Amino acid sequence: MRPSKPTKAELQAAAGKTVPDVIAPDLRVLFCGINPGLYTAAIGHHFGRPGNRFWPTLFAAGFTPRLFEPWEERELLPLGYGITNVVARATAAADELSDEEIFAGGVQLRSKVKRYCPAFLAVLGVGAYRIAFADPKAKVGLQPTMLGETRVWVLPNPSGLNAHYQKDSLATVFRELWNELGNHEG
Repeated sequence: MRPSKPTKAELQAAAGKTVPDVIAPDLRVLFCGINPGLYTAAIGHHFGRPGNRFWPTLFAAGFTPRLFEPWEERELLPLGYGITNVVARATAAADELSDEEIFAGGVQLRSKVKRYCPAFLAVLGVGAYRIAFADPKAKVGLQPTMLGETRVWVLPNPSGLNAHYQKDSLATVFRELWNELGNHEG
């Protein structure tokens, strides 16, 4: 059910809140955001802020059969996809996170990947990935490092604030991972 638009007070109260992971063992892809924004935390659904391009990009790249809304996030699980974050606590902007907090989140993320064993971990944000995984030269795409049997892929942050990637180029980069999945089925 569509949540109501949060009030200013609800947005302010969302600082520091967390949003439950959408996760299960043996997923095809575990998508990993940087951390929840206040709007997302206020409504309790990943990539919930209007203008975030995650859901339209998943659809445009072929991951979903139709455009899902944030409150339909659990419908990703039967398709083999899940969502988590590097850092669990909500902030108004990702730049409020310290490098130490992002690195510590990366340690926790490695444990989560080891526990749930997705085929791919897709980190949404090259800057956060570089810090969380202590890999300052990482680029968007498949990473040479694996986490156990899990392959690691870095995708651009789908936030509307990421001006480096417009809608079509964002879908093209996500589609590269989709195509890679097709090469590893069965």
